[in-house]
Amino acid sequence: MKIVIIGGVAGGATAAARLRRLNEEAEIIIFERSGYVSYANCGLPYYIGGEIQDKEELTLQTPESFWRRFKIDVRTYHEVTKINPETKAVSVRNIKTNESFEESYDKLILSPGANPVKPNFSAMDSDKVFTLRTVEDTFHIREFIDSNNPKTAIVIGGGFIGLEMAENLKSRGIDVTILQKSHQLLNVIDQDMASFIHSKFRSEGVNLLFGVNVNDIKLEENKPVIYADSMEPIVADMVIVSIGVVPENSLAKEAGLALGMKGAISVNERMQTSNEDIYAVGDAVEIKHYITNEKAVIALAGPANKQGRIAADNICVIDSKYNGSQGSSVIKLFDMTAASTGINEVQAKMAGINYEKVILSPLSHAGYYPGAKVLTLKVLYEKETLKILGAQGIGYEGVDKRIDVLATAIYSGLTADKLKDLDLVYAPPYSSAKDPVNMAGFIIDNIENGIVKQFYYEDLSELTNRDDIILLDTRTEYEFSRGAAEGFINIPLDDLRDRLDELDKTKPVYVMCQSGLRSYLATRILNQNGFDSYNFAGGYRLYSSIHYDCLASSNSFACGMEK
Repeated sequence: MKIVIIGGVAGGATAAARLRRLNEEAEIIIFERSGYVSYANCGLPYYIGGEIQDKEELTLQTPESFWRRFKIDVRTYHEVTKINPETKAVSVRNIKTNESFEESYDKLILSPGANPVKPNFSAMDSDKVFTLRTVEDTFHIREFIDSNNPKTAIVIGGGFIGLEMAENLKSRGIDVTILQKSHQLLNVIDQDMASFIHSKFRSEGVNLLFGVNVNDIKLEENKPVIYADSMEPIVADMVIVSIGVVPENSLAKEAGLALGMKGAISVNERMQTSNEDIYAVGDAVEIKHYITNEKAVIALAGPANKQGRIAADNICVIDSKYNGSQGSSVIKLFDMTAASTGINEVQAKMAGINYEKVILSPLSHAGYYPGAKVLTLKVLYEKETLKILGAQGIGYEGVDKRIDVLATAIYSGLTADKLKDLDLVYAPPYSSAKDPVNMAGFIIDNIENGIVKQFYYEDLSELTNRDDIILLDTRTEYEFSRGAAEGFINIPLDDLRDRLDELDKTKPVYVMCQSGLRSYLATRILNQNGFDSYNFAGGYRLYSSIHYDCLASSNSFACGMEK
């Protein structure tokens, strides 16, 4: 059997290695148009920033190492220009010699990846305007910085690559401004959680401009100038354009293969295209979202690796299926970590799901052990079924492992209330006896059993204008004096039982504290003394993060917390 693979990196290289492990006799050829067949795509920004010093560390496998270990024929600088399904052959051009030839196949795997979106800006081809997708892109950016010592940089786009580039450019001593069309960074998480990221970037000296629609980049006096709606032109020494990627579908389209959303290659659960002898994997394919069961395009390394393995399995007559992606992701943002899995509130609303959410701010490990830091965890679940829909975490330690636990719970079909029953490891340096994931489960269990009712930041604009309710802050007098939400009165939790007569039992009481724990305890006291009470999800810590983000953005819409 002869298998031709178009494209390497995560999907194609993984498929090739799996094929060899399953079939020692198969002839396997990889055509890769770049000079690198298997490289650390996610590590590229960190070479630019100097975190990774040796560029050789970016290369995971070379054509020579592939041949030595797997006897796989890897041909870099070879571009496949056409697929001929009728004759089961591909047309190939050697980029270095410009020679063309045909290669036959029994089975074909497409792993072309995705291309960065390149708007039709006037200076898009300037040597001072960059996109980042390949190793070659990385070297160009690093060489430009090393040779020109730029003082200012504009990053257009606040997604994963944009934020990683902003961090790494900043680490090189460059003054960085991020221009974002939407009103938050990192759209995979919700805007309330994104406020912590905004605060971190501002504290590190990165300038954030939201609601910016860039119209053009021009080269003026040998410097890029950004023109955008409703603002003065911005001059910089270099520009990174990072506004998303689009599936590379040109070969599939010309070959008549079925395409799906965003032009991605349509595949079945076995990663088989509309042609039974052609498979496709990675960033170029349309898959099923594990939570919503709707079609999706998710450009992440983890799914691409799994898809490559599954395609290889099926070619070797092993019945292997891809069940969809949750979109689990994590990103380092200076010394902060942000991670998510499943869907967020925007996606839940778009899917018409009736959901509930809990937000908590526990410590990363036992408070009495040195070094514990606060992390914020948000969990969404479906009201009727208690199906976990998604989770988001922001913090400095232990965020990734909590999101991994929740990703596992989602995949295994665990209901949200059962999070409280998970038997998770505990020792003071690593966690608390009640792990943050367990705590989320306790809160959900309380909500579902009617023990506690919640209210949210987006409710405050209406609540602060009412005189038929009580807004109560149960932090200490000192905490309250340092800042409080508008309209709240202060009765510390430890004084509440003795001061209940100060509150009108005919009015519902909306309670806030720093993290949500003391206010929860206050609602238990109030409810059992004849009051109707609600606990603020996320505590003053979340409120202040969103509130000051609004002020810093100079645009109330930047809060994005409208109902």
